[in-house]
Amino acid sequence: MLRSMLPWLLLALALFSAYHVIKPMPAGLNFEGPPRSATDVEFLADRTYLDSEGERYIEQEIFDTVLSMIADARRLVLIDMFLFNDFQGEVPETHRALSWELTEALIAQKRQFPEMEIRVISDPLNTLYGGKPLPHFTQLAAAGIPVTLTDHTALRDSNPLYSGFWRIFVRPFGNREADTLANPFGEGRVSARSYLALLNFKANHRKVIIADSGDKLGALVTSANPHDGSSAHSNVALRFTGAAAWDLLASEKAVLAFSGGEIPVIISQPATASVASLLGEPTLQVVTERAVERALLAMINAAQAGERIDMAAFYLSDRHIIRALKDAAQRGVLVRVLLDPAKEAFGREKNGVPNRPVGYALKRAGVEVRWCATRGEQCHSKWVLHQDLHGQATMLLGSTNFTRRNLRNFNLETSVVLRGPIGFTALWQGSQWFDDQWYNRDGAMYSVDYSTFADERLRRRIQYRIMEATGLSTF
Repeated sequence: MLRSMLPWLLLALALFSAYHVIKPMPAGLNFEGPPRSATDVEFLADRTYLDSEGERYIEQEIFDTVLSMIADARRLVLIDMFLFNDFQGEVPETHRALSWELTEALIAQKRQFPEMEIRVISDPLNTLYGGKPLPHFTQLAAAGIPVTLTDHTALRDSNPLYSGFWRIFVRPFGNREADTLANPFGEGRVSARSYLALLNFKANHRKVIIADSGDKLGALVTSANPHDGSSAHSNVALRFTGAAAWDLLASEKAVLAFSGGEIPVIISQPATASVASLLGEPTLQVVTERAVERALLAMINAAQAGERIDMAAFYLSDRHIIRALKDAAQRGVLVRVLLDPAKEAFGREKNGVPNRPVGYALKRAGVEVRWCATRGEQCHSKWVLHQDLHGQATMLLGSTNFTRRNLRNFNLETSVVLRGPIGFTALWQGSQWFDDQWYNRDGAMYSVDYSTFADERLRRRIQYRIMEATGLSTF
């Protein structure tokens, strides 16, 4: 009897798994805001580099700015951050205790202004999916600051070969503290169910802060996490005010809504200029989830012969993006790609996938490729700039890695698109930031030649393609 039913049970499991790959997304995701007037825009970067003696230097400004935004707020602070913890890997890489700096700043502001609405959204990875309480979140809640852990079950599954099984046979039993297995991210031990949840390979990967400042609403979108173990990483951010900040707030309210969080009540959005009236002015646009891919493909596909596309990427594996970069190079666009070599992460050696196989494919297609000269830390930016022949530029940056999982409506992601003359301050600063790394200017070593980490082995290329196509990967 059981043997005759097994094919039907497997079919039902396959259909169930397939549904959760394509099911409707919660309202408010895959958001593509209109181009808004670019107000008070500031480009920020955390730089890590080597001097001529091989000594590492770290220069940071992103979380200094975040802490300043919190200190200036009086009515609202909303934080949505993927990694918000002090976990360390096998080899500690702490430069700053960012997680505690952020926690203490939020609590201090709430104590000083008790009527302030402060909301924190994060990913359940920080609590090992319910297997290990995080003291940062415990202290925030005790101070009257609600912490919402994103409801992953509402999201689509990027790993259907496993996630359907997990939804049926593991999730109904929940999770709890246990000492069954070693904590994969730090000290202590956790339950087996924490590991089983981890294998879903999904995340609220956003990195956003929204805060009022006087009569304005300001925001910052970044690639940086308040994670102690990531505090030496290179990252970028864009800070801004105005209508785009309200668009960003709307996209965050959507996450609170489907995750059961407390939605902040704040004054209504002021009237904003229509898109038509912004013709010729620098504009800023908020994009989330797959809208990021659409914006990025539009940038690359718009580039013509003699123009330039520059990219700095922690992970690059999405087949649509890779094909667009190759096509651009073949029609005469100067394409330069700076990649993290994917050689280490928190003390663990990595095998170079996906970036090294992708770097090989790009190099063969005429794309210029260099690698970040990392030493323990990672080149964690997700940044692209298109400069045309008429002095106009488009820059995209944010949380979104250029991979299937990050670009195809599986993870939660937020990026911003800034358009305007290349002389516009934030665009020019972004251009110079990339050139500093590409050319190793001022005696600082940021990058090395393609040959340094080239890996042209067929088995790595096959491994990458299988992992990207199936979702059986961490990228």
